[in-house]
Amino acid sequence: MKPKLKIAVNTRLLLRDKLEGIGYFEYETLIRITGANPDVEFHFLFDRPYDQSFIFSDNIKPIVLFPPARHPLLWYWWFEWSVAGYLRKNNFALFLSPDGYVSLSSDTPTLAIQHDIAFEHYPDFIPALHCRYYKYYVPKFMAHATRIATVSEYSKSDIIKHYGTSADKIDVIYNAAKEIFQPIGADEKKRIAAQYTEGKPYLIFVGSIHPRKNLKNMLLAFDQFKKTTPSAELKFLVVGAFGWQNSELKEIIHSMQYKDEVIFLGRQPLDELAKLIAGSFALLYVSLFEGFGVPPVEGMKCGVPVITSDNSSLPKICGDAALLVDPLDVDAICLAIEKLWTNPLLCESLILKGTMQAQKYSWDRSADLLWDSCLKTIESRKIN
Repeated sequence: MKPKLKIAVNTRLLLRDKLEGIGYFEYETLIRITGANPDVEFHFLFDRPYDQSFIFSDNIKPIVLFPPARHPLLWYWWFEWSVAGYLRKNNFALFLSPDGYVSLSSDTPTLAIQHDIAFEHYPDFIPALHCRYYKYYVPKFMAHATRIATVSEYSKSDIIKHYGTSADKIDVIYNAAKEIFQPIGADEKKRIAAQYTEGKPYLIFVGSIHPRKNLKNMLLAFDQFKKTTPSAELKFLVVGAFGWQNSELKEIIHSMQYKDEVIFLGRQPLDELAKLIAGSFALLYVSLFEGFGVPPVEGMKCGVPVITSDNSSLPKICGDAALLVDPLDVDAICLAIEKLWTNPLLCESLILKGTMQAQKYSWDRSADLLWDSCLKTIESRKIN
């Protein structure tokens, strides 16, 4: 009888009510892959007590390995001792690591998903110890991994440029937006506006409030738009939790003439987030750097115009379905808002193009591509 294929998966970012970019990618692809492959035994490796909702099917064996790894020293301990020891004790065909961290002391065929290398471009935007860890270990991870997956052609070229990785070793597996992100009717839009903005139209930003997301320039552009177009009854909703390094942002907010027109909602449940985006006048997401950039796709799926950056992965992800601007140019961001506000035909055109562009990205397709990459990684052992 042929032995059952066994795959170990780093699932330490599957955290109930705390899923973010990598965690969502992990959740959406793994729930499909595990369900579609009932004859494969998946060992989900957690670093703390897990939530049962992440055990998607009977072919998943949850394993908790000590210690909880939320610090560079504990990352090293968890991957080089706990994970490495578990991999050695079991005959795994593959170790899949959706956050890019690998066990350098393990010879199990490894597929690392490196979503981006933003730390190489903006090292000052992350804690110093974390940055030193990434700069030292990520090149080693990329060299040690049997194969690498990443979320855009831009990130693929970035990894090749910085680490000299062979293009043949890297698979591109796009992110996607959940199906809950859909257009809503006029009555629902009125209800959302009445609840959050006293019935007024609004721009929306979605994301962690962190310097790399460039919220400060979006706020300055919004304030400038309101000054030049005082009759525009447009508000600005900001959805996301404050991170660190936001003292400058708070000073900018305090100095804004129209700060009372900005509404900070914090994190929102997924169903409410989808309604907030779909009810908006436009989605504003002018980040400094993105490996993929999910919110613009969510906006396009919801049938709203999108203003986003002309850098990193975003031009390729959005195509001609969004207004692209220099994230460092406040005047350009302001002008893009003005163009949408004064040109309904442009809004309609972007909505139509966005609906078509968003169809290029689906979690079903992403899961299929990830499984293909897993199989190629497993096959590499036979070849070698």
